[in-house]
Amino acid sequence: MRTCLSAATQRAFLFCSRISSCSLRVGYSFRTAIAVGLFLVTVLVITPAVAACPEWDREQAEQQLLAVGQRLEAWNLAYRRDGSSPVSDAVYDQAEARYRQWLTCFPSLAETLDDPVLGAALVASASDTLEHPFAHTGLDKAASSDDVADWLTSHAPAWVQPKVDGVAVSLVYRQGQLVQLISRGDGREGQDWSRHASVIEAIPQQLDTRHLDQRNAQQLVLQGELYRRLTNHHQRDDGSAGARSRIAGWLARDRLDADTGRHIGLFVWGWPLGPEDMGERLAGLTQLGFADAQRFSERVEDIATAEHWRQQCYTSGLPFATDGVVLRAASRPSGDHWQAQPSAWALAWKYPPREALAEVRDLAFNIGRTGRITPVARLHPVKVDGRTLRRVGLGSLERWRELDLQPGDQVIIELAGLIIPQLKAVAWRGDSPHQLEAPKADDYHELSCWHPETGCRKQFLARLVWLSGDSALALPGIGPGTWQTLVDADLVNGLLDWQTLDTEQLGRLSGIGPQRARNLVESFRGARQKRFEQWLVALGAPPLPDEHGLASWRDLERRTVTQWAEIPGVGPVTAERWMRFVAHSEVQSLVAALREAGLDGFAHH
Repeated sequence: MRTCLSAATQRAFLFCSRISSCSLRVGYSFRTAIAVGLFLVTVLVITPAVAACPEWDREQAEQQLLAVGQRLEAWNLAYRRDGSSPVSDAVYDQAEARYRQWLTCFPSLAETLDDPVLGAALVASASDTLEHPFAHTGLDKAASSDDVADWLTSHAPAWVQPKVDGVAVSLVYRQGQLVQLISRGDGREGQDWSRHASVIEAIPQQLDTRHLDQRNAQQLVLQGELYRRLTNHHQRDDGSAGARSRIAGWLARDRLDADTGRHIGLFVWGWPLGPEDMGERLAGLTQLGFADAQRFSERVEDIATAEHWRQQCYTSGLPFATDGVVLRAASRPSGDHWQAQPSAWALAWKYPPREALAEVRDLAFNIGRTGRITPVARLHPVKVDGRTLRRVGLGSLERWRELDLQPGDQVIIELAGLIIPQLKAVAWRGDSPHQLEAPKADDYHELSCWHPETGCRKQFLARLVWLSGDSALALPGIGPGTWQTLVDADLVNGLLDWQTLDTEQLGRLSGIGPQRARNLVESFRGARQKRFEQWLVALGAPPLPDEHGLASWRDLERRTVTQWAEIPGVGPVTAERWMRFVAHSEVQSLVAALREAGLDGFAHH
């Protein structure tokens, strides 16, 4: 649950948040909060990746601050109005920290810029809202296990619960009858979702409150999370599965159908006027019919036990998505004293973020052996789930054009399957004055770039790497670095130039000693013993089925396009590719060289 200021800045902005965006009814301005908090934010929040001030003039700085401010305001508005942010908390926190840090670099702009958090709150409050009977307090977020250990020293014994990834609500019962369902909003006011309550099966419409004290029996208020029901959901492997966005989208509708209502669950975690003791409170919720709170709560005394249950939530199958765990003190004050700001008696401990905000340093366009162009965004280093990422592939030119990505853009990076970094979205645009141009796709194809000429170096190197790789000649000890060295030294300008290199030539190269030179020559010579089929692959020929019945180059030359297409598994498209390959002048020259060298399958008999 997002608080008024991000977790990363809450401790530094503790009292500032109380007089600005968290306390919207108090007449303090954003500029007041900034003036008090700038130094604290600079010292406590900014990470090395973003600590240096950008070299912008005032106009550039204002443009960038406006861009990120507008994005923060849009994210905040979505969260306050719909209960779900378009981005993860990790990305939001990083974006806000970057915004605050840039303001420290250009403090004069703090006098003219509106607070994006306050702006979103004012827009959201202008719509149809209801006041919460008791404030939603929000949560501080632990930055590390040390933070959790420190918290436990003054709050143990405590209870740990899964931090359900849904949308927070208040449920209001009067004389046991449900009368209101209110979204969290800003913690004081939220959207009126009461129209959906009767359709959501997980929400009891009537409770037996006769055993409760008079105040609770008259008006029982519960706080909890509406979530998308999942089956055996493993957070570590499955991620968020769009659960929060899905549930927020459902609840934003004018009407909710019964089928959708059956897919919504409820996890009650708060009872403002419930027993002070957490154990008694959990038992009371179970008696009221909300057993999940007790079922998924564990008592913890120390950091080791807390870490164990956090890992259990991360790796075990659960009926909902989670984004961490919440530790709750064994006792806490009555809800009469709650405020819409982080409380001292509860702490969120999020899982390692699977997303991060990164700045694009520049872009490269890799060209593969077949001429496929793959854009790669080079990033200022950013950590995701313990890994430092410096680059991310964009897949295709079409994807790059769709994103219109340029240096300086701020992007959201995520790990797909915890392994492969992917660019999820552009967070906001940078200030790059120059628009990069990609190589022309029509200039590159499977028969282009047989020499390291201008514009062809990347594809030519890719051809060499393919030739020596396991799918082709499988030359031991030869990889991309070797080919790079040989091409840089002007020793390899054609696909087969390496065949004539000797130890003396190789030994003169930087980084290649006598023994390495001998190993390379031995590896090169071993290519002569490779099969005809391996050589075809090495030259970049189109694919052939295993049983093709072709034993020599002469067999290939004699075939017509019709005969090629008649080979099972070839077809008309690949047949045309074979005809073009066999007839290409560069291929003919390479075949002539192999024929002259007497290699099997190429020599005339």
